[in-house]
Amino acid sequence: MSDPHATVYIVDDDESVRTAKARLLKSVGLRVELFGSARDFLDHQRADVAGCLLLDVRMPGLSGLDMQERLKETQEDLPIVFMSAHGDIPMSVRAMKAGATDFLPKPVDDQKLLDAVGQAIDQNILARRGNGELGRIRTRLESLTPREREVLTLVVEGLPNKQIASRLVISQPTVKSHRRNVMEKMAASSIAELARMVEKSTQASSKG
Repeated sequence: MSDPHATVYIVDDDESVRTAKARLLKSVGLRVELFGSARDFLDHQRADVAGCLLLDVRMPGLSGLDMQERLKETQEDLPIVFMSAHGDIPMSVRAMKAGATDFLPKPVDDQKLLDAVGQAIDQNILARRGNGELGRIRTRLESLTPREREVLTLVVEGLPNKQIASRLVISQPTVKSHRRNVMEKMAASSIAELARMVEKSTQASSKG
């Protein structure tokens, strides 16, 4: 957990549980915010920092599983660690299939809780870094002219300048100029790095 601003959001209708878990998490240097219901959390304006949800399953109003669905609908990528005193296998399977990182039975062992929260935060930090890189790649791609995009596509396919010139019906010096511009705008040090950027953007677009 390398982000000093990482925050654990505890959502549980049992005040004693919230207080005890908050004390434990704060003891290892984590920031904690407490909520007595799913609605309170959903209505809260959260800071743009890494973190995870420590979420009770059964609560008045929206249940933890209902809240998980709401967060998926809004494309919220905050990892969820569930806690439940009444959990069963179908419930835990449903939660994990929907993307939860862990499902812990109450009373929760302190070390298991710390391990689960640590893994969830690490996962979120990596995901946020990946999303940041993806944003930079997309911005760079948008800076390319239509012709530079055509050259980019053929370069990552492995075509030499002569074949690119023939395919696009332009001169080789023009291809070299566009190729140089592409490398500079994409901030790529090699064709392999350029291809990795294109692949990352393409995969993200296909998922979205």
